[in-house]
Amino acid sequence: MIACVPVMNDGVVDPRWGRADWIAVAEVRDGAITSWEEFEVSWSRLHDEGSGARHHARIARFLKEHQIEAVVADHVGDGMVKMLGTMKLALYLGASGDARAAVLAALHA
Repeated sequence: MIACVPVMNDGVVDPRWGRADWIAVAEVRDGAITSWEEFEVSWSRLHDEGSGARHHARIARFLKEHQIEAVVADHVGDGMVKMLGTMKLALYLGASGDARAAVLAALHA
């Protein structure tokens, strides 16, 4: 499964999904992370450039480009919940602490 999580530079989950600066994309197989790549998305800066719909489209494009199947995050807004549901992506909320551990915990809960 390919999941993503917002991360901060110290490796912990960024509590800001839609305003995260970095997103990690992890491939998980047989209970282990087999691939981990971090992308600078600058969503904190881009969030207020244009409409909310434009920002959601930016996030959706990232998710599609990276073939994301699940989002692991602390919190997302109602509009984002709806968008992720429309995309048929699994959403795991309440993530905190070490980002890699949070991904593994979410996918094996």
